[in-house]
Amino acid sequence: MPLYENVFIARQDVSSQQVETMTEEFTTLVTENGGTVAKTEYWGVRGLTYRIKKNRKGHYVLLNLDAPSDAVQELERQMRLHEDVIRYMSVRVEELEEGPSAMMQSRGGSRGGRGGRDGGRDRDDRPREDRPRADNDDKPAEKAADKPVDKPADKPSETAGESKAAPETTASAED
Repeated sequence: MPLYENVFIARQDVSSQQVETMTEEFTTLVTENGGTVAKTEYWGVRGLTYRIKKNRKGHYVLLNLDAPSDAVQELERQMRLHEDVIRYMSVRVEELEEGPSAMMQSRGGSRGGRGGRDGGRDRDDRPREDRPRADNDDKPAEKAADKPVDKPADKPSETAGESKAAPETTASAED
């Protein structure tokens, strides 16, 4: 039989006990349709990237399924109809993971070197334009005073002389 991973998100205001009951209902649904649930993982309440149906958080649950496609289609239909399920996703996989999933592995043990205000990142994680250049020691820094400044149009130059000539020609034309 094909293997699937199904993840569903339940509403945040539902209790953990109700999520466990929903998971058991979905498990019995799959077994009634000729499949088996190899593993069930409750990932806990996690924040959503964006609001879904006015919810900012949700209970995440993973189901590893060994079931025919008809059973998975019926499971998805029931999840679509269930009012406490915000989102679901079923993915067909080549083989199911034996140990804990990546989400459960990231929860245990150390915090992955997170510490300090910068989240444990090196200074070299900065974008390229923010990094100091290695070859800038021999080049002087360009200052605002070194840049050419546009001169104002009111200065005494050719344009001022031309403007004086224009009234003289108009005065001579009026005579």
